[in-house]
Amino acid sequence: MRTAPTILHLDMDAFFASVEQASKPSLRGKAVVVGGLGPRGVVATASYEARVFGVHSAMPMGQARRLAPNAAYLVPRFELYRSISEQVMRLLRALSPLVEPLSLDEAFVDLEAGGAAWDAASARLAGAKLRADIRAVTGLTGSVGLAASKMLAKIASEEAKPDGLVLIDPGTERAMLGPKSVRILPGVGPATGDHLRRAGITTVGELVEAGEDELVRLLGKAHGHALYTMALARDDRPVVAERETKSVSVEDTYDVDIHDRLRVGAEVGRLADRCVRRLRKSGLSGRTIVLKVRRYDFSTLTRSETLRGPTDDPAVVREAAARLLESVDTTGGVRLLGVGVSGLADYTQEDLFAQAAGERAEELAEEPGDEPAEEQRQTPVERRWPSGHDVRHTEFGHGWVQGSGLGRVTVRFETPYSGPGRVRTFPIGDPRLTSAEPLPLVVSTSRRPGEGGVTAASGGEGAADSPAPSAAEAADRGIAEATP
Repeated sequence: MRTAPTILHLDMDAFFASVEQASKPSLRGKAVVVGGLGPRGVVATASYEARVFGVHSAMPMGQARRLAPNAAYLVPRFELYRSISEQVMRLLRALSPLVEPLSLDEAFVDLEAGGAAWDAASARLAGAKLRADIRAVTGLTGSVGLAASKMLAKIASEEAKPDGLVLIDPGTERAMLGPKSVRILPGVGPATGDHLRRAGITTVGELVEAGEDELVRLLGKAHGHALYTMALARDDRPVVAERETKSVSVEDTYDVDIHDRLRVGAEVGRLADRCVRRLRKSGLSGRTIVLKVRRYDFSTLTRSETLRGPTDDPAVVREAAARLLESVDTTGGVRLLGVGVSGLADYTQEDLFAQAAGERAEELAEEPGDEPAEEQRQTPVERRWPSGHDVRHTEFGHGWVQGSGLGRVTVRFETPYSGPGRVRTFPIGDPRLTSAEPLPLVVSTSRRPGEGGVTAASGGEGAADSPAPSAAEAADRGIAEATP
């Protein structure tokens, strides 16, 4: 291990919820929960104000609503989160060429590799400057951990939350870890923690005292050895700038079980197309097609088929997924479907038969249906207004959807730069109301709110138009619901 705390771990504080609070003045300091709002939705992130009530990520949304009925419940805006994440990652890459992202809001940085730090004092300065830069660029806060290893840097950032910095001096690791709960170590979840507790082991120090042989007896060779090594604060893993992608997949959970076999097949085809779009966006192809089906009784089935060579042809993936579906009994209903591609490569082996089939499928898709075109054009399409998403009104300016239902949509008109705005309700099909792109959380220093089209409007009325921001409007899916 290193002799200086030059590995940095950054974890943005309640990232999704913090973005929503920063963009919506009326939600600052209040409980905010972001996630799927349907009956089977789960919490993606909860603000610290919501966590006081016991709400946490991965909790069923229904349970969260019972714990915090007065919180604001919002549909995620993933494109906005990604754009802000990229701003943060650029700041990290300015510190070092070795940046290892773990998710949109979390990453390791090797400060020594970039010459940004070489001892405890310089590491602390680099961490403090990073936190200040993140706040200046995004308006958000992040917690920083500094240590001589990745494991300890991550533990330090957890200790620093929210909005703090913790540095673990080399040589003090064992003393720091000793009295901590075993749950602080990576890989020790509720089940392992309970198993150790029944054996009389609750702290990291007690893990060391138990010895490697006892841990191997309790947990098995691999897990026992790994846990003993971590308890001794040993971790030589390097910061890896590029992680190899092993698979690309998409899945959807349905609010109501799907029983119609034709609908299930159509959903699988749609998921296959989404999966291929992600595959092509990454410049990859794959040989193994994977279908995931979670049935009404929560049993989950996985089927796979390996092709002769890698492909990124949507027709090939659709057909393979359809063949896999034939072997699955969906009679009782389906609650989740997923399609994935693994065995990835950066080239494609052409399949002329599949390519021809794909071209024919595209031709069929372009052929007119039985319904006359005029009737198709006249079919009304219900507009959806996901809670928390951005809108623009021709008279009142920029706002966000507070809730919708019963043919109405309620909008709060405010911007990141204004005070809390006024609430107004409109018919769901009001032509004056349109979807909008999110506004930047921080106004460029070259212009102040009120200049160049960005106005800090108070109360929503008369809010001036704002220029289109770089971030696109969000979430992959989500159904608007009335705010309780």
